[in-house]
Amino acid sequence: METVHIMECGYRGAATRQRRRTRPAAHAGWAAFGLTLGLSLSAHAQLAVRNQGYIPYSDAPINYRSDDLHDPVAKLEQQLEQGRQRLVYEPAHGYLKSVLHLLNVPISSQSLVFSKTSFQYPKISPEHPRALYFNDDVYVGSVHEGKAVEIVSFDPQQGAIFYMLDERPVERPAFQRAELDCTQCHIAAGTRGIPGVLLRSVVPATTGTLVPGAPTFITDQESPLSERWGGWYLTGPLASAVSMANSAVADPSVTAVSAPPTTPRLAAMAPRFDPASYLVPSSDGVALLVLAHQTQMHNLITLTNYKTRIALYTEAQKTGTDAVSADALGESDRQSFERPAEQLLRYLLFANEAPLGNENGRRIRDSSPFAREFAARGLRDSKGRSLRDFDLSSRVFRYPCSYLIYSDAFVNLPEPAKGYVLHRLFEVLIGADQSADFARLSADDRKAILEILLETKAGLPAEWQDFSRAHHLRYLRSAALGRLPTPPT
Repeated sequence: METVHIMECGYRGAATRQRRRTRPAAHAGWAAFGLTLGLSLSAHAQLAVRNQGYIPYSDAPINYRSDDLHDPVAKLEQQLEQGRQRLVYEPAHGYLKSVLHLLNVPISSQSLVFSKTSFQYPKISPEHPRALYFNDDVYVGSVHEGKAVEIVSFDPQQGAIFYMLDERPVERPAFQRAELDCTQCHIAAGTRGIPGVLLRSVVPATTGTLVPGAPTFITDQESPLSERWGGWYLTGPLASAVSMANSAVADPSVTAVSAPPTTPRLAAMAPRFDPASYLVPSSDGVALLVLAHQTQMHNLITLTNYKTRIALYTEAQKTGTDAVSADALGESDRQSFERPAEQLLRYLLFANEAPLGNENGRRIRDSSPFAREFAARGLRDSKGRSLRDFDLSSRVFRYPCSYLIYSDAFVNLPEPAKGYVLHRLFEVLIGADQSADFARLSADDRKAILEILLETKAGLPAEWQDFSRAHHLRYLRSAALGRLPTPPT
């Protein structure tokens, strides 16, 4: 049972129990899409608190509070200020459609959460679930008759940057950065200790409130389906395979206090929302599968980035130099970023992905508008293959290597971390690393991923190109991106 933690800040003080189970929250209303109850609307429409209170990573070398940002929302805000773009308000959905359009976020990614796990919780219920939308770099949350659109936008250097947009019609709408409000919850164990995003699964009552004492689960690609999407609506063929979705505890007085907490018995609940009130009438199951992968992938990229910059900065401070080469780092400094880099590599290759166990992945794919739109955006090699192609039978993707390897966040990983990850990836794909962690990658998987990346991924190290020449494989010879044909049907 899952609440949105991609855009929903965790309950304050939530702690990880075992690998993904978390301590029950005392107050459902404390959590939001990275935003807490500290947010308020003043006479000047100030939505978020800035420059007050302690925020981790505010100092060098991360300087998280810096205004030198290059995330999609920061770029859009600059265009709004220059008059090159404008946000359009409409009575039915406020600025939502315009925000999604200008940030290139597909409406088909809509996922609906009915648990009361946002700072706008009074307006969230099974009748009026919160809607979430996302692309590779941006997450957008919208509440029925809510006060603000909630946004997490990923900067290539700083990771998750939190924004709000006042939903009231004004002449010059502007995105407001929400630092203190969101980071109270979005720098936590579930985000791997850096500003990030996460999905949680909760046990809701039929009103959307959380059942006291029930467990919650942090969801990623390794989570079994039995622990996912409590507090969410799920439409399409996947709904029947996920017991916690579309379900609630009928008696809200039921508690599950034990050690460890047990999950109360859930009862199926038919979707109760009015589809006409939302941009599309569905909560796409394939979008939720992608979301489960993408959130922690973003966090691992940011973690590796931060750890590398901190290691280099610390050594520079010791030596009194402006810059430090990778060779100058000691073993402990190298380990500080190589450990998360190894985690990133395994997650990138879906090493411990939970099996789906679906009989007909094609039926799931064909029923999902999101799946078709997502795959169509993939860079493709000369054989028409893309890392965005779906499997949806035994696993999510046909070629198990994350499409976020093309993202600005991955491309901007600092050296020596990026070189380390790409070298280790190369070792796995050519079969030099046959360790148990990568045993689920077949020889065909490795070969296909290697070939796809050689033809579509710019900036690969020389060893990749040398290998491709030696084995007469095609490879990308310029910074131009790969081709974008129509995805296979």
